[in-house]
Amino acid sequence: MLASNLSNSKWLTQLVLGLVRRPCAVRSTCNVTQTFGFHRSHADGQQSGGSTLEELGNSQLYKDAHEESIRDPEGYWARVSENITWMKPWQRVVDHSNPPFTKWFVGGETNACYNAVDRHVEKGRGDALALIHDSPVTSSKSFMTYAQLQEKVAQLAGALVSYGVRRGDRVLIYMPMIPEAVVAMLATVRIGAVHSLVFGGFAARELSTRIRHAEPKVIISASCGVEPSRIIRYKPILDQAIELAGVQLKRCIIYQRQNLELADLKTGRDVSWDEAMNTGRMHDCVPVESNDPLYILYTSGTTGDPKGIQRPTGGHLVSLTWTMKIIYNMNEGDRWWAASDLGWVVGHSYICYAPLLSGMTTLVYEGKPVGTPDAGQFFRVVSEHGIRGLSTAPTALRAIRREDPELEYGRQYDTSTLRFIFLAGEHCDYETRNWAEKYIKVPVLDHWWQTETGHPITSTCVGLGHSLNPPRDASGRPLPGYNVQVLNPDLTEVKRGELGRIAIKLPLPPGAMATLFRADDRFKSVYFSEYPGYYDTMDAGIMDDDGQVYVMARDDDVINVAGHRLSTAALEEALLEHPCISEAVVVGVPDTLKGDVPLGLYVTTKANTKAEEEINKEAVQLVRELIGPVAAFRLVAAVNALPRTRSGKMARKSISDLARDKKVIIPPTIEDPTVYVDIKKVLQRLGYAINAPDPE
Repeated sequence: MLASNLSNSKWLTQLVLGLVRRPCAVRSTCNVTQTFGFHRSHADGQQSGGSTLEELGNSQLYKDAHEESIRDPEGYWARVSENITWMKPWQRVVDHSNPPFTKWFVGGETNACYNAVDRHVEKGRGDALALIHDSPVTSSKSFMTYAQLQEKVAQLAGALVSYGVRRGDRVLIYMPMIPEAVVAMLATVRIGAVHSLVFGGFAARELSTRIRHAEPKVIISASCGVEPSRIIRYKPILDQAIELAGVQLKRCIIYQRQNLELADLKTGRDVSWDEAMNTGRMHDCVPVESNDPLYILYTSGTTGDPKGIQRPTGGHLVSLTWTMKIIYNMNEGDRWWAASDLGWVVGHSYICYAPLLSGMTTLVYEGKPVGTPDAGQFFRVVSEHGIRGLSTAPTALRAIRREDPELEYGRQYDTSTLRFIFLAGEHCDYETRNWAEKYIKVPVLDHWWQTETGHPITSTCVGLGHSLNPPRDASGRPLPGYNVQVLNPDLTEVKRGELGRIAIKLPLPPGAMATLFRADDRFKSVYFSEYPGYYDTMDAGIMDDDGQVYVMARDDDVINVAGHRLSTAALEEALLEHPCISEAVVVGVPDTLKGDVPLGLYVTTKANTKAEEEINKEAVQLVRELIGPVAAFRLVAAVNALPRTRSGKMARKSISDLARDKKVIIPPTIEDPTVYVDIKKVLQRLGYAINAPDPE
């Protein structure tokens, strides 16, 4: 009865080895004109030798770049570093004398705000559009040119200096998705200070830990944020967090959102945004050394244990500008949208910095893929604003597919400007990607990176001539600068096509984290102790004979069933082949005979009419057919919803711990903590979580 799905999915029997190329729903004729000394091509998508992009799957351009970056990193990155403006030339490309504390462009001085804003104005592009704000939750849109952005940033920078902020000081930003958040980031780095932007949805306790650790001179916040069904009052959260942190702050700048919610200001400490902007002070860009910190981004992932990723300035500016060309093939003046939040690394890198460094127009979106008000909003935004490149999370596409499987809302809009969609944040299942390509009619390309790296580790590089029809479930090839290897625990490489730990041989390329803020020892022990000489990604995956990388799961999400290592991603892919299942998660649970066995939870599609018992039987059969009896898959049930972080990642470990009767502290990044109530009941029905305390 599921034969049509099975006939197209035999590749899963090899645990998603990715050795079969997926059908491509559309061909693109992207212009791959290169800078940075790369090969220049024709606008019709053909190389000077007549080859189409499709025929450049093993692009010599890519091979040459990657090989040179590993063989001669100094020569390679010296050339790439010319894509930004240096106020003082660097003296040495790389200093790896104290690994893992690698330094890039040593002695060079630059400024992030100058490169992102001022240099474009000086080139005569002050009237070019820098930023679009589109907010369906407030029914508003606004636009800002580079000259307008420069003026606002310089004004706020002057205010920060008047409040005592100096080079190297921290400024904490706790704001919703509004243009002022970008202004705050750029104003901070303009004066050589370090911003720490905290996701606007965090509660007081989580915010307080970041305030206590970062010790900011100034906090910049807003009166409120807006969700589809409610207004979130930021100021009371901030006041409580400051009290919990036990710190004395000289100044908080509060942006009052007129017509929404006005905050009460504390006399002597709080000033309104308008007051700060009207001090009459403007401030120029302050040069900083290349390895001085640009920002601190606290990450807790799904473990609840925050770490302050410290990003170096010079290398990050170089790598971000470079990736907009070699990965996304975007040009000055193009309109780009990273559908994420400024509080996450995607927002830092690809809403704020990378597009502005490249002289493009970036879009800040205050809304959701569905429910604000419908599943057509992404397509409206692309159509109205002429978006050429879009980066989003697979979760967004799944949500749209679940609400509008035939794209009845989306097809109302002309999205012909869109050239491709890039996915990040989690593994994208084949069914979702295939659906997106079929209905949106552009290539949908996966790439893989982490908060720690700051830009992609692997990708389909449009600007380096990669095929827009990559192997099914591949996350792309390693970017130049990344010496990616798949290892056994003894540091030997696994055979191509076999599952192992993905690690990156040191040194990491420019732009990767420099250390953890005030935690050098933790930096070394967390990322470099288990695989000496390598950065441990803590992800499990496969590399095929062509160098394509397949990221299967966090390594602790690999299930050992009677000695057989099974990827949760492969099992989830199998479940998602079922036409009635829209979301799925698989975790390992204890078994007296096999050690661990997989347990699957799923959410049905909105149109589903089948009984759960029937779906369960078909799901077990599906996994048996696609993965094999080795999976020992028999535990499966439906739930109302699954726990995902606000960036789209599945919180598998919390489900696994709950099943094992462990205490679960719900990570603050979880979108909807109430989902655990139903999950616990379902696990108990399956014979697990019997003595587990309620998650809190």
